[in-house]
Amino acid sequence: MNIKTALFALPALLGLNACAPAAEAAYQTVDVAALHAAQAAGSYVLDVRTPAEYAEGHIEGATLIPLQELNTRTAELPKDRDIYVICRSGNRSAQASELLTGAGFERIINVAGGMGAWQAAGYPVVRP
Repeated sequence: MNIKTALFALPALLGLNACAPAAEAAYQTVDVAALHAAQAAGSYVLDVRTPAEYAEGHIEGATLIPLQELNTRTAELPKDRDIYVICRSGNRSAQASELLTGAGFERIINVAGGMGAWQAAGYPVVRP
C-alpha cells in the first residue's frame, strides 16, 4: 500500500470507528427521586465524598467511603444488595461506579446530580 492510499483510507477507517456504538456502562444511573424511594425502603447508600463534605450534610444511613479510599475498602461493601453511589454532583459517583463494577460488583446504581440535586429536591439531610 502506498502513502497516498494509506492517507486516503485512514480518515475513512477513523470515521467508521466513530460511528460504532459506545460501550454501555455496566451500572445503572438514576435520579435522586429514585434514590429517595429506594432509601425509604432501606437501600444501601454509599457516599464517596470527602469526610469534610459528608460532615456538611449527608443522607441518613449513608456509608462514607471517600473515592480515594474506595479501591482498598471494597471488602466493606455488600455484594448481595443494590448499592446507590452518591457524591456532590455525580462525577465522583460515576468514577466510583466504574471502579466497583470493575471489581465485580453487579448491583451498582449511580445517582445523577449527587447531593446537590438531593438538596435541591428538598430531601432530608443529616447535619451534625
